[in-house]
Amino acid sequence: MSGLLLEVNQLETHFKTEEGLVKAVDKVSFTLNRGETIGIVGESGSGKSVTALSVMGLIPNPPGKVVGGEIWFHNKQNQRIDLAKLPEEELRKYRGNEIAMIFQEPMTSLNPVFTCGSQVTEAILLHQKTTPQQAKALTLDLFRKVQLPTPERIFDAYPHQLSGGQKQRVMIAMAMSCNPSILIADEPTTALDVTVQKTILELMEHLKKEIDSSIMFITHDLGVIAEIADRVVVMFKGKIVEQGLVADIFSNPQHPYTKGLLACRPPLGKRLRKLPIVDDFMQIDAQGNLLEKSVSVTEMISRVEIKPEETKNRWEQLSKQTPLLEVKNLKTYFPSKRNIFGKTLEWVKAVDDVSFNVYPGETLGLVGESGCGKTTLGRTILRLAPAHEGSILYKGKAILDLPETELKELRKEMQIIFQDPYSSLNPRLTIGSAIIEPMQVHGIYNNDKERKDRVIELLETCNMQAAHFNRYPHEFSGGQRQRICIARALALNPQFIICDESVSALDVSIQAQVLNLLIDLRTKFGFTYIFISHDLSVVKFMSDRMVVMNRGKIEEMGLADDIYNNPQHEYTQKLIAAIPKGVVKSRSAL
Repeated sequence: MSGLLLEVNQLETHFKTEEGLVKAVDKVSFTLNRGETIGIVGESGSGKSVTALSVMGLIPNPPGKVVGGEIWFHNKQNQRIDLAKLPEEELRKYRGNEIAMIFQEPMTSLNPVFTCGSQVTEAILLHQKTTPQQAKALTLDLFRKVQLPTPERIFDAYPHQLSGGQKQRVMIAMAMSCNPSILIADEPTTALDVTVQKTILELMEHLKKEIDSSIMFITHDLGVIAEIADRVVVMFKGKIVEQGLVADIFSNPQHPYTKGLLACRPPLGKRLRKLPIVDDFMQIDAQGNLLEKSVSVTEMISRVEIKPEETKNRWEQLSKQTPLLEVKNLKTYFPSKRNIFGKTLEWVKAVDDVSFNVYPGETLGLVGESGCGKTTLGRTILRLAPAHEGSILYKGKAILDLPETELKELRKEMQIIFQDPYSSLNPRLTIGSAIIEPMQVHGIYNNDKERKDRVIELLETCNMQAAHFNRYPHEFSGGQRQRICIARALALNPQFIICDESVSALDVSIQAQVLNLLIDLRTKFGFTYIFISHDLSVVKFMSDRMVVMNRGKIEEMGLADDIYNNPQHEYTQKLIAAIPKGVVKSRSAL
């Protein structure tokens, strides 16, 4: 490292809320050196994003305000400036020029009414003395550097015309446009496929070296931090609980919260009965004091590890049964090009001649990159998307041939948990009403009082409280909303549930709780799951068998452990290689 670039000393950022004052950042201190990547890790609400926004001067006032501390920045002229004391007009000269930020959700960060190229050129014209023609040439060069295909086409494309990974690359190009000294990346890979995530991480590391920049990388996933960071800062409830070299933190975590975060991610080399969670390592007493439980990560994992013979015996028992679901030669095509008379000239083969069985009590994992057809397959099984050809038998009934009246009755048994719990809940309905509604539609129970009692029982089953019945979706965290969606899916007493990317956007600690809940419910009620995800480590943890999909076809199918330990196809090998292993790479900085 060649000297200090950023010094944050005793930073405090507070928000005024209806419940009182929230100390989102509470006396936080850390440094960032030139050429270094520092990781800031913690769950949602830990203060990591607010710390970054405080450095950028982007805290909305009201309700928030930086109330104390110093943010010393060493600029390109070797001047030491306290960003916390600068007026807004002065701060704008640094924001985007010397300190740039990549936000978590590129779709909400890019303006939908402007082309991607115009948005990047605007940033260049704002901070650099160039002509519009020079700005366009520089933008196209940046698009090539971030490995966007056909830069000229993407320059004129609108954000909705690009994939998630492509939009994120546009954001990286915009952030890099002025050769910033510091690049702040706020959860830039959270909702991306593991293969796209790996590419983005490698790209950021390459660009950092090319323009001699430093990175502040914010994430909830310590596995990602091991891939990219030199040092790590662990935050919990607005405070830093631990910081140091990545190698030291991973090999010998000191704080129970750090131990919990390290243990939450599904391990790849072992099969566990349940995932450890943060509460296994620490608890908060009635006075708000943190109490450590004297248990190591290794000890906790050994308690819940499943022996290979147990997994084998379970599959032998499952496979002796008559299949609950039989999918044969299923095809789901969508028209992609029509002539002037409306006749389809080309089709997108979203599901292309797919066949498999699912046994009662089994969890079948569907894994693949975005666009591979896994979600369309799940929706086709539930008749939420029209099938082109093939057959689907559920308990021997041909689902594709059922009339609407019989299909409605069958929907009680077949449910789905969607990826985004916020968009799948009506914001105008209380969660109690949202869970009662399907019971009313299907005439389950005699009256609304009995239904309300059942809803409260379901909420408690899903680790929620009876008092939550009259609250609205916006009053809950992402993990809580996902539990509400699970409770709603259970309201009709189903036997078969499709989980469509139901944990992909959750913190690793909350993800672990939701996965444990799904496994507990399978044990208690004998549910059969199809578990859809782009994250092969999560699918491996949840599933008895795994189906790997690519471009609408099944590349590989078999026992989850067998596929992970001995993948037969190159595509599967690529997916496995892209999973963050949580192993610290050797770096000269370390």
